Amino acid sequence: MNTAGTIDRPLTHDPQKQAPMKPSTSEPAGSATEDVTTTGANDSRQNRTREMQLIPEALARAHMHQRLQEAEQERQAARLAAARRMQRRAERASRRARRALAMAVMQ
Repeated sequence: MNTAGTIDRPLTHDPQKQAPMKPSTSEPAGSATEDVTTTGANDSRQNRTREMQLIPEALARAHMHQRLQEAEQERQAARLAAARRMQRRAERASRRARRALAMAVMQ
């Protein structure tokens, strides 16, 4: 099998044994024309769909939603703790009032 190598897969990796690059006859020597087109790069950029471009925004939105839920849960827990504290304080005040009333009646 005697196939010529390509740029990506040369027959040999030894630069001494590779064929020398020959200048193109279609362009003048030293010309500044592009030797590769950028249409391939533009086509590959077009593969990025709108959904892919919106992924960071969707992640940020989900993160903010999660943070808001956590903050709401913390506020709810704080309200519950405050309500329990106030309930215990009210119960102590009620017991003190009953005791004071009982002491007043006994005398």
